[in-house]
Amino acid sequence: MSSHEPMEPLSPSYLASDLFGYQAALTDEENEIILRVRRFLAEEVAPRANEFWEKGESPRHLLPRLAELDIVGLGYEFDGRKPHRKVLTGWLGLEFARVDPSTGTMFGVHSGLAMSSISILGSAEQRDRWLPAMRRMELVGAFGLSEPDGGSDVAGGLSTTARRDGDDWILNGSKRWIGNATFADLVIVYAKDEEDGEVKGFVVEKDFEGFRAEKIEHKYSLRAVENADLYFEDCRVPGANKLENANSFADTGKVLRLTRGGVAWSAVGVMIGAYEKAVAYAQEREQFGKPIASFQLISDLIARMAGNVTACLGLAMQVSQLQDQGIYRDEHAALCKTYCTTRLREVVGWAREILGGNGILLDYDVIRYFVDAEALYSYEGTSQMNNLIVGRGVTGFSAFV
Repeated sequence: MSSHEPMEPLSPSYLASDLFGYQAALTDEENEIILRVRRFLAEEVAPRANEFWEKGESPRHLLPRLAELDIVGLGYEFDGRKPHRKVLTGWLGLEFARVDPSTGTMFGVHSGLAMSSISILGSAEQRDRWLPAMRRMELVGAFGLSEPDGGSDVAGGLSTTARRDGDDWILNGSKRWIGNATFADLVIVYAKDEEDGEVKGFVVEKDFEGFRAEKIEHKYSLRAVENADLYFEDCRVPGANKLENANSFADTGKVLRLTRGGVAWSAVGVMIGAYEKAVAYAQEREQFGKPIASFQLISDLIARMAGNVTACLGLAMQVSQLQDQGIYRDEHAALCKTYCTTRLREVVGWAREILGGNGILLDYDVIRYFVDAEALYSYEGTSQMNNLIVGRGVTGFSAFV
């Protein structure tokens, strides 16, 4: 190998950015799924990612194709299919985010937050009622927890209320930042029971009277995710749509504990996407008669980026492997999320720096990763709140106010 030839991946099926060959932890079947999805993303998502990002519209035309890939709800057991490992579902999140974090979020909200709420907190009848159609993408899901005036204090109480009325429930209040909600058929809504003050979960169908969703405009991170404000005005929900095992915020936490680790996988994917664009640019862009990759300052930034990618990928892998062993600890998911999204900010900043002025042009993709990183950094718990979860787990003392 000559001095100016880039290092080849450890395997033809590995990403060049996977310097330590973490993909070797996947089975042959899992690798086949990953490579199938990687081809799909390269051929059908990447060419139009900037178009939908600039328009601020979700690429809904991809929903039937996602169903055809047979990757929806891989972590759950239904329709005779055994659940796949968290390592695989996490790596899928990486692959999506590497190409387009918005498409990955659209998919993840449905296949992750919405479907896991029903899978974990629903009755057997409710799982049979909704999950098969959601797997086929005949029903699209959304997840409604965040509220306009609530953020890190959501565990302390929700303003959206639920009141029992005979066999039905009456919902009043509002939600904010709800991805997919402008076109979702089902929205998982968490509300405080007026009688006992506990958080209950409900499946709200799009045509229920008293329910409406309004798209949030002027959003400049994950622009191709259609986040919405939800409004409930005496919205009547049949008793059969109350998730049987969603009876406290601790139950809601069972869902969040799983998905928080998924944000870390997405953060690694965005890092890799920005890193790959920056490396390719540095190899081609010439200044002073030679590629800028030959300059020490550029090489230093690339090495720092590679270090963050490699460390965070290892962290995400280990958390998923622990979960596959049945070990679910809040501090594991929290540490993974806060560390990876913090390192993500560094990587996208360095990638933009390497591209110079071209780094702010959508044509070069990096600015999309740069801005999208801010949403990943903020949702599923801010860095500071996740740090408090880690501190509590390590010391046994809670520093929450």
